[in-house]
Amino acid sequence: MSHDKQLSCTAAASERQKTWFAELRRDVFERRLPYAIINADAPHDLFHVMGVPVVTNQWWSAVVAAKRLSHEYLDGLNALGYDESLCRYCSVGLATTLVDLGERAPWGGLPKPALLCARLTCDCMSRVFEEWARAFDAELVTLEAPGSAVLPPRWWELSRERWDELSEPHRLDLMTEQLWQLAHRLEAITGKTFDEDEFRAFLERVNAQEECFDEVRQLIAQAPKCPVRINEQMTNTMAAQWHRGSAWALQHAQRFRDEVKQRVADGVAVYEGERRRLMWIGAGLWHNTAFYTNFEQSHGAVFVWSMYLPFGPDWYIRYGLDDPMRALASRVVTMNEVLHNPPYAPEWVVEEAKRNRIDGAVLLMPKGSRPSAAGTLFIQRALEAAGIPTHLLEADMVDSRGWDDAREHQAMVRFLEERLA
Repeated sequence: MSHDKQLSCTAAASERQKTWFAELRRDVFERRLPYAIINADAPHDLFHVMGVPVVTNQWWSAVVAAKRLSHEYLDGLNALGYDESLCRYCSVGLATTLVDLGERAPWGGLPKPALLCARLTCDCMSRVFEEWARAFDAELVTLEAPGSAVLPPRWWELSRERWDELSEPHRLDLMTEQLWQLAHRLEAITGKTFDEDEFRAFLERVNAQEECFDEVRQLIAQAPKCPVRINEQMTNTMAAQWHRGSAWALQHAQRFRDEVKQRVADGVAVYEGERRRLMWIGAGLWHNTAFYTNFEQSHGAVFVWSMYLPFGPDWYIRYGLDDPMRALASRVVTMNEVLHNPPYAPEWVVEEAKRNRIDGAVLLMPKGSRPSAAGTLFIQRALEAAGIPTHLLEADMVDSRGWDDAREHQAMVRFLEERLA
């Protein structure tokens, strides 16, 4: 069976994204309907419930990388005078707007959005989105990222029902106010009135979707051998996350859960010779996802975990929706930090490693993405302290220009044969 797709729902997820994007371009060009370009940690939910389709910056970068075009776009961006140290994950999208590859542009390229929106997670974010908005001659909305003064341990035990304890009141007040301002801006763009009851029902569907993913993550953790490769975990999880709260997303999450449940019941493993269980730390290696399966036959090493599947249940679920906007604010206000920053990320990753019986971890450290790169080192230290050997992969998730396949393959072999002997 193909190493690429073992689940039928994986092909359905990929096809859905292509069809959706084709419909988006048609709606924008022919029907003049508004859409938005937003960052991954921006509040997608508000756009969805207001009927404004979104293209996620990082998802678009992954599409470009998978089509082996990121190096051309990034070379073109550098030729225009943009610094090579820019975070590639965040700036590839800008490059696709400034650098013309003609008919080779992925899926026809991005049309002009009605709005761009970014949370100010790092220093380069505001400048990248300012340049992008200027290139499109489009409006930009930015959201603050106020720092946490209180960092409760084991945040995943608070995030679902005690989310107000996890985020200080003044931070929630600020983010709630900003989200209401964004909602009013979307009202002006669409002519639609924001309905709080409709939004509450939307967030309840998001909860139901994430509960399906929670079942899947438990099935994978408890199965004797991994039933789903992380390539397919990523595809099925994120296709639904980018459309979360929709009927399709919930149905797809249920389909994914049911297919995994059947595989576990039937004793299906992605590789029967599994001997070492690996976890992948960081964003996907989008320009070379074959890397994840390269060591199964030679070393019995199977990647069983990435952040994409378990992060949804642990961070997106919000129970107690009396004030749905404030509940969403509690998710947005610390969205990226729990994935990368200490002490949030290291503590969670170690817990997940134990849950999934992990033998070793491979950590992606993209030097151009400073918050992710710095946080990765703290995660590495925590894993090693917990007795889990680690391999640091200094590479970029979308920029293939510095990737040496033979070198990285040999480095992984040494890790597997020496540290995981």
